[in-house]
Amino acid sequence: MLVLPVALIAQRPSSPDTGETAEHPPSSHPAYDRAHYWRNFAAGFASSILLHEAGHVITSYAVGGHPHFGFDHARPTIYSGLDVTQDRYKQFLFSSAGLNVQAIADELILDIPHRRGSPFERGILAGGVATAYFYATIGRNASNSDITFMARTSSLSKTQASLIYAGIATLHVVRVARDDHYTDFFIRPGPDGNTRVGVSKIVSF
Repeated sequence: MLVLPVALIAQRPSSPDTGETAEHPPSSHPAYDRAHYWRNFAAGFASSILLHEAGHVITSYAVGGHPHFGFDHARPTIYSGLDVTQDRYKQFLFSSAGLNVQAIADELILDIPHRRGSPFERGILAGGVATAYFYATIGRNASNSDITFMARTSSLSKTQASLIYAGIATLHVVRVARDDHYTDFFIRPGPDGNTRVGVSKIVSF
């Protein structure tokens, strides 16, 4: 199960290309008033996880593998269909592909100019960050962990691989925290539009 990290979301004056001002902060965006906020957030989160798995599958086919689905100690797992001892480099590409795809997706969201801050977009960002932190911490030592296989098939240790992906995720958290479009990152609108869960400038639960 993924552990969703709590990101400290700060407020600052809006960027000049959006037309938003301090008098009209992101929390007044129409997306905050929709009844299906959490549904859209969850859809974005799930899409991020699906991107992760698609990255594994596509990479396996790209390097000549035959990916298949199975279970490892009752845990659902996608296998590369590669010989780890003979195709170490290909296996490394397969094992790193999921986290790489999520990191790239989050980077594109944060880099490409567009109307930011939708619940679906927030879910994608949260999914990418949560997955990276999960694999860098409690998921790093599992027998079928991406981090475990990256360490087995490269010169990286588990700690080094974990720090790389946790570092990228942390940079994304910092960027989100500095972008006023993502103010009150985890929020459930109430009848008055003020009911919030998570963090604003200080942590609240």
